[in-house]
Amino acid sequence: MSEAATTEHPTNTGISHNKLAMWVFLGSECLLFGALISTYLLYRNEFHTGPAPGDIFDIPFTSVSSFVLLMSSLTMVLALSALKRGDIRNNRLWLLTTALLGALFIGGQVYEFTSFVREGLGFTTSPFSSAFFTLTGFHGIHVSLGIVMLMSLLISSLRGNLKEKNSETVEIVGLYWHFVDVVWIFIFTVIYLVPNPTS
Repeated sequence: MSEAATTEHPTNTGISHNKLAMWVFLGSECLLFGALISTYLLYRNEFHTGPAPGDIFDIPFTSVSSFVLLMSSLTMVLALSALKRGDIRNNRLWLLTTALLGALFIGGQVYEFTSFVREGLGFTTSPFSSAFFTLTGFHGIHVSLGIVMLMSLLISSLRGNLKEKNSETVEIVGLYWHFVDVVWIFIFTVIYLVPNPTS
């Protein structure tokens, strides 16, 4: 395939169609998470006879888990930077590290959900629990999809298909990954840092 055929032509905005599509997708995701966060704020006091937010949240544990996820944004930047320099080895290393940090965050979320269920907080326990599990669960799904994207990039690199000229592909996945990290900052603030009611 000729170089002309593989060159991405910019849109009127000055960026490629693929990158523009990702920005549009992330814009729609902002609306989704905005709606989920608003719903949680509406129902956070509706816990009835079930556990209240202030009774079950383990803020130190979730803070560590959040730090792990935020650190993965740094490793994502390092992965892109390495590829732009033509450093394939470090690109693979940082892609794998980013995916592992994301998986560690998901593991922490699964542990947290399991402990909540043991304490009597299930998805249908109260309007609060339904809103909480829906919001954090949707975010967890997004992180999991990001991990799949990262592993796909790593596999592509191992097959020799991810080169310096393909850096925009990594950049687009990076945009998605940074988005889920930024969204978690808002979710963590709203759920865990805003003073929670107790039963």
